[in-house]
Amino acid sequence: MTERVTKAADEVKLIVFACEAGMGSSLMGANQLKRMVKKAKLDISVIHTPVGQLTAAADVVVVHKGLARQAREKAPGAVIVPFTLFVNDPAVKQLVSTLAAGDPIVSKL
Repeated sequence: MTERVTKAADEVKLIVFACEAGMGSSLMGANQLKRMVKKAKLDISVIHTPVGQLTAAADVVVVHKGLARQAREKAPGAVIVPFTLFVNDPAVKQLVSTLAAGDPIVSKL
């Protein structure tokens, strides 16, 4: 149905941590991702937004697996990185390490 989106690491300028609507655990996850990106010395902005407000500006969307299809519909050109745990999820750690290594990232959806 949808082809997998791939982006080179240097194409990624905006990561959106998308949530359902709340500001609780997803905001903690977004802040953790911001710290990880800063620590990796990546020149990438990280913002937090409800999945319903995603735009084409997003290069990467980090979203709970239950909202991944909705994120794909809202941001079809973005790499979608679904996660299960709001904090310390392996998929989020892998995203940052892949970008830090300069490797391309591939949508998991």
